[in-house]
Amino acid sequence: MKLAIVTAYPPSKVTLNEYAYHLVKHFRQRERITELVLLTDTTEGQKDIEFTEAGCKITIKECWTFNSYKNIFTVIKAINETKPDSVLFNLQFMKFGDKKIAAALGLMLPLVCRLKKIPTIALLHNILEEVDLDSAGFTSNKTMQKIYGFIGSTLTKLILQADVVAVTMQKYVDVLEAKYNAKNVKLIPHGTFEILEEPNFNVPLKPFKVMTFGKFGTYKKVEKLIEAVECIKTHSNLNLEVVIAGTDNPNTPGYLESVKKAYSHVEGLTFTGYVEEQDVPKLFKESALVVFPYTSTTGSSGVLHQAGSYGKAVVMPDLGDLALLVKDEGYRGEFFEPTSVSSLALAIQKILENNAYRVELERANYRAATAYPMSRITNMYINVFQSIILEKKREILRRKQVIA
Repeated sequence: MKLAIVTAYPPSKVTLNEYAYHLVKHFRQRERITELVLLTDTTEGQKDIEFTEAGCKITIKECWTFNSYKNIFTVIKAINETKPDSVLFNLQFMKFGDKKIAAALGLMLPLVCRLKKIPTIALLHNILEEVDLDSAGFTSNKTMQKIYGFIGSTLTKLILQADVVAVTMQKYVDVLEAKYNAKNVKLIPHGTFEILEEPNFNVPLKPFKVMTFGKFGTYKKVEKLIEAVECIKTHSNLNLEVVIAGTDNPNTPGYLESVKKAYSHVEGLTFTGYVEEQDVPKLFKESALVVFPYTSTTGSSGVLHQAGSYGKAVVMPDLGDLALLVKDEGYRGEFFEPTSVSSLALAIQKILENNAYRVELERANYRAATAYPMSRITNMYINVFQSIILEKKREILRRKQVIA
C-alpha cells in the first residue's frame, strides 16, 4: 500500500507534528506499506526522516501552509501527482489555520478525497463537544460559545465525510454516534510513542525533578505548579526542582517569558524551551514525576502516554479526558483540584514522600503504556484501510451487477 499522510511534520511547530513523526516511524516498518508520502506544511528546515530502523521509501511533498486559503487546492494537486492508494489525515480543528475560513477549507479535504474514490481515514484528536471553551482559553462569552459550537458542528460534519473517522477515546465515539448519527467512527487509541525496556524503578532520584511538558498559556498554566512546589519546600525536607519543558501556546506568545520574570527569585526552576526529539528521553528519565497543570483538556494526552512509556508517576487534575484515560487505559496517578495550589502540593508530596507508592504508580503506568505501542496502532490503521478498500471493491461489483 502506498499511503499518504496529510499532516504537520517536524521541524514544524504546527500542532500534532510530534504525533506524525511517530506514526511515520512505525508505519514505515510495516510490511504492508510499500511507500509513505508525507503531504506536509512548508518549513524552513529539512523534515526529520533520519530513522535508524529499516523501512520503506518516504516521499516528502510540502504542499500546504498554515492559514492559507489555497491549501485545499495545493493538497489535492499533490495527491493527484503522487497517486497514493490511501490517505490518512492527522487532524484537529485548527490543523490548517486558526482563521475560520482557512480552517474550514482545509477540513474539506477528507470529503474531496472520498469523492475521488480514494480510501480515506480522518484521525480526529479531539471533538469540540468535549472541550470547555472557557477553561481552554477560547472564549468565556456565552454567545461566542454558541457560535463556536455551531462552527464546530459544521466542521465535524465535514470531517465525518471521510470513509472512516478514527478517534482516540471511546467517549468520542459515543458522542459522534449520538449527535451526528455517524456510522463510520472507529476507536483507535492514541498509542505510546516509544516502548522502552522496563525501567529500573529503584534508581534514586535526588533532587526530585518535578516536570511538566507541553505548550503553555491557555488551559495549561504553570504558576500554580511553581507555587505548589514552593509550598512543599517550606514544610518538608524534600529537595525539589521544577522543570518546565516546552513552549508558549501559539495563542499566548510571551507567556512563559512573563512567568520566568515573575518567578525569577525561585531557586531550582528551569525553562527548557522547545525540546528536540532526541532530548525527550533524558528529560523524562531525569524526572521524578510528571505534572499536568491543566484547567481543561482537549483530547487524549500524548504526554501521559510518554510518561507511561518511561515508567513515571503522574499528578493530574480530576477532569475530562485525563480522568477517562485512567479509567479506559489503566493509567494511575494522584488527582488534584485544578484551581487549588494546596491540593496540587498535597498530591505531589504524597507521591514523593512514599517511595513504594511512587514505584507502584510507575509500574502501573508502564504497563498501561505497553498495552498500545505505536506498532499496534499503525497495524490497526492498515487493517481499517484494507476494510475500506475491500468495501469499495464490493461497491463497484454491486454497481456492475445492477447495470448488467
